[in-house]
Amino acid sequence: MGQRAVREALAGGLLSQPWRGVVMRAEDALKLSTRAEAALLVVGRPVVLSGPTSLALQGITAAESSNIHVTVPYERRIKSKPGLVVHQGCYRPTDVLEIDGLETFPIDLALAEFLCDGDRRTLFAAMDEAMRGLPPDHCRRLQENVRERLADRRDRRGIHRASTLLDLATGKAESPPESILRLVVVESGFPVPEPQYEITAIDGRVVYRLDMAWPSRRIALEYDGYVAHEERQDRDTERDARMAARGWITIRAVAADLRDPGRLLKELQDAFRRRSA
Repeated sequence: MGQRAVREALAGGLLSQPWRGVVMRAEDALKLSTRAEAALLVVGRPVVLSGPTSLALQGITAAESSNIHVTVPYERRIKSKPGLVVHQGCYRPTDVLEIDGLETFPIDLALAEFLCDGDRRTLFAAMDEAMRGLPPDHCRRLQENVRERLADRRDRRGIHRASTLLDLATGKAESPPESILRLVVVESGFPVPEPQYEITAIDGRVVYRLDMAWPSRRIALEYDGYVAHEERQDRDTERDARMAARGWITIRAVAADLRDPGRLLKELQDAFRRRSA
């Protein structure tokens, strides 16, 4: 294009420059793969996409972030920039795979790295999502692979937290908010609930599937996404009444409860107190 044309395109908003030394079409600036490729060009080899960026490229929506995360060898002294987070680590060529031409960590290594560093809720939801839909033996294998990656880490910070979250993940949550809700409940001191617990009729048919439940106490916890709840509020009210007739207490959580769980935890505490009595 030539220097003048590039400057005019930047000034006119046709091109975008996320970091010095690289430009992209403005219409592609929100594409993860484009920003990831730009980050690799800026940092220069050896470098690999890592953490939440690697997970997001592999379809883990809970890990999506506006920042691009990369890892470089310990001997490289590269500073982070706004929107570009640079980590230092030790990895082998066999630890790198290519996705659409972009060098990135495989999912087990990315999960191990992410579990040790970041927001507990986000990283737990990412682990749960990575396991979602996998057969039980594949879930166990993924957990074993992540555990092996944790054992190989040179940096031991966050290992205990990562192992705890890894043990709690089941892959049965239907959305990241459900995973976060489960973590909130367990970290508040309640027993670990059973995810996707099935209520069956006398002939064995599945009547209801609960987001999570404590069957021995007949307490159910349901997460209502805003849109879903608005569309089926009357039906949910009727369902709760039918569950009450079976001896169940149903507590419903909404998105606001993830930010401030005080109301939810009090209702749960009251329900457990009633069942204990």
